[in-house]
This record gives sequence, structure tokens and C-alpha cells, in this order.
Amino acid sequence: MTDSACYRLEGIEYSYGGRWRLEIPLLEVMAGEILALIGPTGAGKSTLLRLLHFLEPPSTGRMAFEGREIGYPPPLELRRRVGMIFQRPLMLAGTVRHNIAIGLRFRGESEGGRVEELLRRFDLEALADREARLISGGEMQRVALARALAYEPAVLLLDEPAANLDPGHVRAIERIIREAHELAGLTMVVATHNLAQARRLSQRTAMLSAGRLIEAQPTERLFANPMSQVTADYVYEETLLERPESP
Repeated sequence: MTDSACYRLEGIEYSYGGRWRLEIPLLEVMAGEILALIGPTGAGKSTLLRLLHFLEPPSTGRMAFEGREIGYPPPLELRRRVGMIFQRPLMLAGTVRHNIAIGLRFRGESEGGRVEELLRRFDLEALADREARLISGGEMQRVALARALAYEPAVLLLDEPAANLDPGHVRAIERIIREAHELAGLTMVVATHNLAQARRLSQRTAMLSAGRLIEAQPTERLFANPMSQVTADYVYEETLLERPESP
């Protein structure tokens, strides 16, 4: 992680269909860090990921990426620097190998052994020629991660990357996330309901509730000493951690 901000969001508000959905007074995502987004269902985690992926513009406020203020629509070369893994990844018709290579083919880039390397790295060689839409949910998540990493983005956004998976697949997904972060120096933002996962993976954690950013702190500091009562109530209720005694 560096001292420079990959993203800076300031005075962000987002509404859709006449309904207010998200408010981010100030948030920085530092280059090279893993930032976890936590909060209950409906807190705004997925909406924030969509903004970070430039899928939709904020209603008000300013968002900068790598020091460059974002206009809409953002240029293609900028959008290509950000990859996203959805909670239920879409598998295209064709084999696992085809799905991993599709992004490179769309861009007219040579595979250059990249797909075979990812098949080995993600333990997908035995599935390479299987129909991707017929493999298990955990295997689909691994394919989706390999597909996103094939074109070497600078940022990877993950929405509940291990939701509803068995413990073995959870460990595999987390291992891949850590390795991608360490080997490629990726900036990652991970939305998760799994607070233990947030603690295992992230350097910093941001708490959202009812569509508003409550706080963002180094992960262990947030869990040990939340600044907000909203965060404290959520963390201690979800993890059964013992609340610190009041001074």
C-alpha cells in the first residue's frame, strides 16, 4: 500500500428512481490496499461498488481516480483499469478456458500463455474444457476471478466473493485474493457480510449503514475501537465480541 489515493470520493450522493440510496461525505481508497466494506443488507455496499466501477455517475459530489476527476461517460482506457466480480458471476456460453480468455479477445490482445498460467494458478486445469455454465458455484467464482485478472487491471472490486460457498471454497477464494494482491499489487475493494473475512483480508475497513458511510479505519482498530455507536452495535452483535468497558 502506498500513501497515494487510488480513489477519492468527496460529497458524494446517489439517488435512483427518485429515492436516495447513498451518501459518502469523504472516502479515500489507497493505492495497493484491500479495503473491506461492511454493513447490513441494504447498507449501500453494492451501490458504492457500482460507482467505483464507473457503471453510474453520482447524483452530486466529486470522484477522482488516480488523481483524475471522473467525467461521464469515463474514457474506455480508464474503465479498463478496473475489474469487478459480482456475487453471482455470469458465465458465458463455452468452456472455462473460453471464459477466462474472453476479455483478452475482446481487446484484441494476445493470450501469450496467460490463460494457461491462470488455469494452473487457480487449479482449473481439469475444468478447462468443461462447459462453464455447468460447473459449481465455487468453481464459477474462481473462473470469474481468473477472467478479471487475465487483462491485469489496476483495481479489482469484489461483491460478496465467497457468499454461500462451503468452507473449502471460501479458503480457496481468499487465498487467490491474497495472492493477487501480493503478487500484482492490486488495489481491492471487497464488500462482505462476513466480518471474519474482512479481518482476514483487509488493511482498512469502511462501515456503511442505511446508505451512509459511517467510518473508515484500519481494520483492527475499527473492530477494537469503533468511532461510531452504529459500528459498535453492528460489529459486536455480528461477531459476539466483548464490548470494551466504558471509561
